[in-house]
Amino acid sequence: MKSGSNLERVILSGKPAVTAELGPPMSADPHEVIEKAHILKGYCDAANITDCQTAVVRISSIAGAALAFREGLEPVTQMTCRDRNRIAMQADLLGAAALGIKNCLCIAGDHQKFGAAGRLKGHPGAKNVYDVDTIQLVGILKKMRDEGLQQGGDKLQVAPKFFVGATWTPAGDPIDFRPLNLLKKVNAGADFIQTQGIYDVEIFKKQMEKARNLGLHERTAILGGIIVPRNFMMLKYMDSAVAGVTVPKSMLERLKKVKDAAGDDKKKSKEMQEAEGIKITVELIHQVLEIPGIRGVHIQAIEWETAIKEIVQAAGLYPRPTFTD
Repeated sequence: MKSGSNLERVILSGKPAVTAELGPPMSADPHEVIEKAHILKGYCDAANITDCQTAVVRISSIAGAALAFREGLEPVTQMTCRDRNRIAMQADLLGAAALGIKNCLCIAGDHQKFGAAGRLKGHPGAKNVYDVDTIQLVGILKKMRDEGLQQGGDKLQVAPKFFVGATWTPAGDPIDFRPLNLLKKVNAGADFIQTQGIYDVEIFKKQMEKARNLGLHERTAILGGIIVPRNFMMLKYMDSAVAGVTVPKSMLERLKKVKDAAGDDKKKSKEMQEAEGIKITVELIHQVLEIPGIRGVHIQAIEWETAIKEIVQAAGLYPRPTFTD
């Protein structure tokens, strides 16, 4: 094994892997991370600890990962190209490895203007870094792990052992380029891939066929991304405002019908839409896992970690595999 992480073991076992997501708070108080770790523990094989998602300052991914790891939840630390140059990245990665973290997901990071798009002020004037891109970052991690070398060529006394991940937006524009983008990340050394949220399964099937034709399903573990639709407005936003996400009209109409059926009762509307959103998620999980070349799912219940237990159980993915050394 490359890292010995639990996630790597599940993937090597041939059983469908399940990863989830844990969003740290805008606070120095660790208790929210600890509470969420307890909620997710046992219902996923590893959980992404997001790295200042939506370009808003939060507990760092590595600190959050260390807290989760201490509570018995295997973390996937995220490393964004937005915020660090290659020196800071490698220093942080050595620190993460020293803390016992074995999984790392390489991402670009949301643009700094994204944080000011909603009710928060964010930091739209912050300078982004992008010293290296995600493909180069994957290569840096692989070089550190496999060759014991820093990006500049200096030798590491002890090499970090990471299971290296990257993301893929199969329905992004230009759509014909997406399989080639995945190819570059796999060539750079990505051990696993988490995709952008999938709602239009037919589009994803076509992109996976192209990925299989390139032999990528045999070289990396592709986990289909499922973003849990909590309500109609969220699903509508995902369709209209999130790059690379397309929601079928029938799915939008399905949640809209549930919303309308609840009338003016806000509590009832919330409960009915959430229940339907969980049903949709379970259906998507089953459909995605049937696609040849898929090795698992990445379930993103954004700021709704409590939904993961019900989803994983309803999808027939519980209990999760366990291993003894």
